[in-house]
Amino acid sequence: MYEFIKKHNNIFILAGLLLVCFFVYFCGIGNYPLMDVDETRYVSMARDMFKSQDFMTLYLNGEYFFEKPPLFFWSEVLSFGLFGHVNEYTARFAVAFYALIVTLFVYFTGKKVVSKRFGLVSALILATMIEFTILARYAILDIVLAALVGCSVLSGFLTQFVETKNQKYFWWLFYIFSGLAVLAKGIPGFVIPFGVIFFVCIFNKTFKKIFRPSCIIPGIILFLLIVLPWHIIMLKMHNPLFYDEYIVKHHLNRFFSSDQIGRGAPFYFYFHTLLWGTIPYVLSAIAIGITKIFNWEKIEFGNMTNGRKFLWFNIIAFVFTFLFFSVSSTKLVTYILPIYIFIAYILGFLWTEYIFENKYEKPVNISSWIIGIIFLIAFVASLFMKYYLPEQIYLDIRELQWFCGLLLLLTGSGIVLSLIKKNRLAVFASLVIFMTILSAFGTKMLFNFNYKFGQQDLMEFTIQEKSLGHDIYVINSPRKYSVLYYGDKAKYVRLKKDSPRLSKYDKIYDKNSRVIVKNKDFEDLSRRYNLDVLKTGRKYSVVIFKK
Repeated sequence: MYEFIKKHNNIFILAGLLLVCFFVYFCGIGNYPLMDVDETRYVSMARDMFKSQDFMTLYLNGEYFFEKPPLFFWSEVLSFGLFGHVNEYTARFAVAFYALIVTLFVYFTGKKVVSKRFGLVSALILATMIEFTILARYAILDIVLAALVGCSVLSGFLTQFVETKNQKYFWWLFYIFSGLAVLAKGIPGFVIPFGVIFFVCIFNKTFKKIFRPSCIIPGIILFLLIVLPWHIIMLKMHNPLFYDEYIVKHHLNRFFSSDQIGRGAPFYFYFHTLLWGTIPYVLSAIAIGITKIFNWEKIEFGNMTNGRKFLWFNIIAFVFTFLFFSVSSTKLVTYILPIYIFIAYILGFLWTEYIFENKYEKPVNISSWIIGIIFLIAFVASLFMKYYLPEQIYLDIRELQWFCGLLLLLTGSGIVLSLIKKNRLAVFASLVIFMTILSAFGTKMLFNFNYKFGQQDLMEFTIQEKSLGHDIYVINSPRKYSVLYYGDKAKYVRLKKDSPRLSKYDKIYDKNSRVIVKNKDFEDLSRRYNLDVLKTGRKYSVVIFKK
């Protein structure tokens, strides 16, 4: 049996990676509702596109939506068509598939340039870094951009390592994936790939290769054929509104100003994002980084192996991507997602050398001891949550108690025993298994915990009133798109404090109308309007407006 596995190890390695990806990306993704704000919003738009068969213009709640390009929504529609219906699973399947594609791309690129072990370790790290894992199970645009940017940049990297006769094919892939990335989320789709490869080619002294006619001319043609048609159609159909909204407001102005969506943040914003986003590998990275600083070795740039070149390519990609998003005025934690592909390779080098070459043993072992002890302390703390948490919070997370406690105990014990046995591979495997189990079986419970802070009320009230055939209105909660998704025809109403009567929304007074209001707004509304309360939840209530 061992000889058979050894002989066909490529198949078994790929099968093992696919199995991990199934549990991390796909397992249980239809078992919990869509999340406000973006998931419910984008899936509602994709559902409308699927029903209307209008694949060009995006609409949100019946109004033009010119913030984003259409590739994500086309992918969603393709998933709906493939499975024949719209639900949580089909909405998240497309996003999980993009995550799978880039994970496999990371594996095969790492295998081609460095080694099979390195490719596998890097792919597993990417799949199990907590922010990438979470967003791969979340139906929004960022994972699509990250996957396509990653595939574009890695195609560009491969042009530096393959035979001259094959370089043009990878250049063409570079342009194709970059064009698709632009259709996924606009400007970052070409700035990051082109910027990274520009500096990589300067570093590798291959800048002239970019301009080979057999590479650049077909590449530019392919890029333009992908990017231009939809943009030209939109400009012809909706100019000047499309130009003002899409190009100026939501691309240029967002980069140079945070006023558009109120998401300004300081330059260092993504430093702390990456500190939690790279869990559970962050402590080992910090420990090795400190060791490198105190044991600095002279770098021989002129005599590098392919592996060392590839490491520096990813460092360049990391720095460029980090600076691009940090310089931007508008910042969200999800924007930085493409950087995890390059982090996966950098960490892949560190962990591969630790596991198979016994390098960095002291810093990785120390950081692993810290993680193992933290997990065991957290397990003990989880047993006594009832006694130190507020009652309501404890009731909210009680469902998580047994699962998280058991997972922390097993992982912490596994790490500690692996360190005692000096089994470096088992230390790494413990972290991978921890994140795999957490993703596959813990995501539903974590999402359900989040829903309890208001969204659960909205979903339950909307589904109940919809089943009774009532018209649903929502007061002063325009970004709670769970009502739009689960209520389908729900309407949002924004009231001014001096508004004596809802003359613009006379139907809100009909007997068949039900209105969802925030509990904290109820007292103010009841002074101005004649209301009857039907149901009260934790954050919201269902009322009737009476004339």
